[in-house]
Amino acid sequence: MSIDRSLKTAGNLARHRNVLTRDERIAKLAEMGQFDEQKDNPIGLPKVGNRKVVTGGKTKKKKTEGEEAEGEEAK
Repeated sequence: MSIDRSLKTAGNLARHRNVLTRDERIAKLAEMGQFDEQKDNPIGLPKVGNRKVVTGGKTKKKKTEGEEAEGEEAK
């Protein structure tokens, strides 16, 4: 028998998550300077956005005149 895909865990840890754990939220807030580990209480932390940045896809490289001439000669 094979494992049901909902029970597989290896790939699930690699994908993007919007919800952060408390440790991750503290680290992000400390990085931004909004949380001091010595003074502030880790309970009741403010929300921290975790947005995935999507970059554009690959674009085709435009051929220069010299490359076009080489392509025609090869035919």
